[in-house]
This record gives sequence, structure tokens and C-alpha cells, in this order.
Amino acid sequence: METPDQTRARVEPAAQGAARAPAEPPTRVELTADAEELVRRLSAQHGPLMFHQSGGCCDGSSPMCYPRGEFRVGAADVLLGRVSQETPFWMSASQYEYWKHTHLTVDVVKGRGSGFSLEAPEGVRFLLRSRLLTEDELTALEAQPPPLTGDRVHGGA
Repeated sequence: METPDQTRARVEPAAQGAARAPAEPPTRVELTADAEELVRRLSAQHGPLMFHQSGGCCDGSSPMCYPRGEFRVGAADVLLGRVSQETPFWMSASQYEYWKHTHLTVDVVKGRGSGFSLEAPEGVRFLLRSRLLTEDELTALEAQPPPLTGDRVHGGA
């Protein structure tokens, strides 16, 4: 059985000389593999896409997928990030205030929503899964410039 000093001696030299790559900032949103595959298929049919999460009741609480530029982003909408194929993911400012401490994962489930999202005819719908951001993730995100808002970007780009 190793003593703490032996463990430290075995571990520390490797750590001391190792060059650390700059850490990528954490993301606020990502896709599951199934959602990424669906985005690829929808993009092949409709061209570049965008997501918008408005909040509200019914299907307003599901992320909606549109051809890029067909949904006009409002001045207060927040760009959470870009997912598969540089697809922007927007959220209303009121929703962002509620969700800014979470990491969102866009998934796909069977069943048709009643909205205008592009996946509806496929018999599936996008769904958000969330988890709280860790303290380290929050600190790293707070060190970044604030997210873009719709008043600084036109057409949901």
C-alpha cells in the first residue's frame, strides 16, 4: 500500500511538466446524437436551420426548428450557442433569465408536436433536457463576453 508521499511523488512529476491546453469554454446547449442526425436530415431538405426556444405553454416550451431566416429573431432574444452544422440556438430573454444556470441538451422523442417546427411531419419532436451548470462552468461562462442578442444579429444567423 502506497503512502500519501509515494502517491504524490508518482503523480506530481507528470503533472508538473505537462503543458496544459487552454480549456474550451463550456457550452450552454448541445444535441444528442439522434437530434444531430435529425438536424442533418432536415438541413439536407430545407437548407441552413435555426432553433428558437420561446417558452410559454403547450408546444411553446419545446425548441422549434425553422429554416434559417424564416423566423425573425427579436431584439431581446439571446443566442445560447451553435449546434450541429453551425445551427444557431436562440432563446427569448425571459426564458434565458430562467434557464441561464442550466446546460440544455436537445433530444428527439417520438410523437408529433402541434407547432410549426420542421420535424413535425417526421412523427417526432425536439425536446429539451437540462442539468444545472457546475460552479466551474458558471465561472467560465461568466468570464466570457455576454451572449449575442437579436438586436445585434439579423435573420437568426
